[in-house]
Amino acid sequence: MSMTISASMVKELRERTGSGMMECKKALVEAEGDMELAIENMRKAGLAKADKKSGRIAAEGIIGVQVSPDAKAVAIVDINCETDFVAKADDFVGFVNSVATALLNAHIETEEQLLAMPLEGGVTVDEMRRGLISKLGENITIRRFEKYQTPEGGTACYLHGSKIGVIVELAVADGDLGKDIAMHIAASKPICVSEAEVAPELIEKEKEIFAAQAAESGKPAEIIEKMVLGRVSKFLAEVTLVGQPFIKDDKVTVGKLAASKGNQIIRFSRFEVGEGIEKKEENFAEEVMAQVRGS
Repeated sequence: MSMTISASMVKELRERTGSGMMECKKALVEAEGDMELAIENMRKAGLAKADKKSGRIAAEGIIGVQVSPDAKAVAIVDINCETDFVAKADDFVGFVNSVATALLNAHIETEEQLLAMPLEGGVTVDEMRRGLISKLGENITIRRFEKYQTPEGGTACYLHGSKIGVIVELAVADGDLGKDIAMHIAASKPICVSEAEVAPELIEKEKEIFAAQAAESGKPAEIIEKMVLGRVSKFLAEVTLVGQPFIKDDKVTVGKLAASKGNQIIRFSRFEVGEGIEKKEENFAEEVMAQVRGS
């Protein structure tokens, strides 16, 4: 005997799973009205869908950042999807913000720990992620995350739209300075805080390039050496945060700005959606022509 599936049952299942009306009604029919069994079956189906989509390139998405009220902790997470359309969906944005908030309040060091981290309602990050893959129809990946916590200093963050996020740790808490520096990092893309953090092999590589260029000038060796040293100094100023001219006042470097405030920049992280990911290039005109030619 088949059980009658009421509208209120469908409504409850929709609220509990976030799935569509027809999908919920079908699940209830298959589970003969057993709400918990329907949810379990839908979760299993969602996991299967998620696994099928796991190989697809996810190069869109948004950055989530959160800073604690006392500015002693800050977190950033880069969560990717396949299209900008899904990146703007309320469910996806809510998921990113939930992960960033949970990360801020947890002690997480590895990706495995992050995926197992509980969100509101008791579901884990990975369960929520897989559920969204099933609901939104795209592969969703948590690409990277970072969290700073300081007992003595302060932290700050800056989000440019939703695609570029920066977090900063300072030796002394200063929200305005921290935000200004984070904004500068978003725009100027330094690779590290100071010269001491630049890899020696990178400096040597640049020296070789500059020396080869200078040698073509035909100038004496001692002049060439000075030219190379000058180019290396300029290179280091360009790639280090403290050596860059501050975007709001290019007459002062970021390092001198921090020093003038009695402060020091400890570290930073800059995330930009899609950086370093090889996107699949679609050429729809060629695709259509190929079909027309029968190839």
